[in-house]
Amino acid sequence: MLDPLPTNASDLPIAQPAPGSAAPLKPNAPSPGYWREVWRRFRRRKLAMIALVYVIFLGIVGVATPFIVGTKPIVVYYKGSYYFPAMAYFQKSWENPIFQKDRIKLRSYAPKFITQKDPESWLIWPYLYQDPEVRVQKNNPFERPENPSGGEPSELNLMGTTPKGIDVFTAMLYGTSNALLIGFVSTGIAALIGITLGAAAGFFGGWVDLVLSRILEIVLCIPTLVLILAVISLVERSTLWHVMAVIGLTTWPSIARLTRAEFMKLKQLEYVAAARALGAGNMRIMFRHILPNALAPVLVPITFGIASAILTESALSYLGIGTAGTMARWGTLLNTAREDWNQWWLVVFPGGAIFSAVLAYNLIGEGLQEATDPRLRNR
Repeated sequence: MLDPLPTNASDLPIAQPAPGSAAPLKPNAPSPGYWREVWRRFRRRKLAMIALVYVIFLGIVGVATPFIVGTKPIVVYYKGSYYFPAMAYFQKSWENPIFQKDRIKLRSYAPKFITQKDPESWLIWPYLYQDPEVRVQKNNPFERPENPSGGEPSELNLMGTTPKGIDVFTAMLYGTSNALLIGFVSTGIAALIGITLGAAAGFFGGWVDLVLSRILEIVLCIPTLVLILAVISLVERSTLWHVMAVIGLTTWPSIARLTRAEFMKLKQLEYVAAARALGAGNMRIMFRHILPNALAPVLVPITFGIASAILTESALSYLGIGTAGTMARWGTLLNTAREDWNQWWLVVFPGGAIFSAVLAYNLIGEGLQEATDPRLRNR
């Protein structure tokens, strides 16, 4: 007698996989996105991950430096209000003028001086009392010994001092924020210009591509160092921002050329034609549909550009160009070693910082290149 047919779907027999075969895929399993796949491949590069952690560490140090070492209090409660004098290390205009009005010198006043004007006031100092631009004198709030001139590394000065008595360790920490700032700002300017012009040239083609390509070739012929010297000679008082602007305005062609090539390739694909058929405008197609797919290869020259900007600024500060008289530059510390090459700490520590920062960004760039280029994934 034949068995009756099942009437419910739950009664149907479930097919079991053969022994040793792979389990069947779950229906509607979400596939990993492109950027998640890039990050997974990037994490396999141990040197690139170590470099990324090091760059993040430099960023934390650059932001937290005024709270670690300095001669200005972190927080001051004075006359019923809270002030943050240490923020003046980032921008001098952020320092509240009330201390100048009351004739209180932030670098040298002791708690007893401020309590004479306001008995209820209090303040919090950084962990180390050193200044990146001024020599620590004997009359300081913590009664620390005066910094020696050209002193070797010691417990008081971990990386020694310059011939002017400035603590090298403090100048190195503040130079970290300047180095990262020059890299990110100048490369950000170059990326903004390069991606915009490269996208327009590759997407529109025709006379737009012709004009922008000629402009790109003209900028390629302008030496960055020569233009920086010209700008500094025209500006009454040059600052780091002038150097960053010049570097950004002269290093965008490499980003623009790669962006142009990617847009010329991607605009021929079917999803762009589908977006155009649905009524999407040129700007939406360029920056909403094509740019996210073209951005991965563009990140590689941007990363290398940060390393190049740090190296360029270090060379300029070593030559004494565009430093505006400040010692908080790695290249400026190297420059002080020319007075006496026996002061090895003025060569080893700043030179090592420049080398490690440039190497870290180069390793990150190589890691991104291998993670985004299909030809290099299995290298």
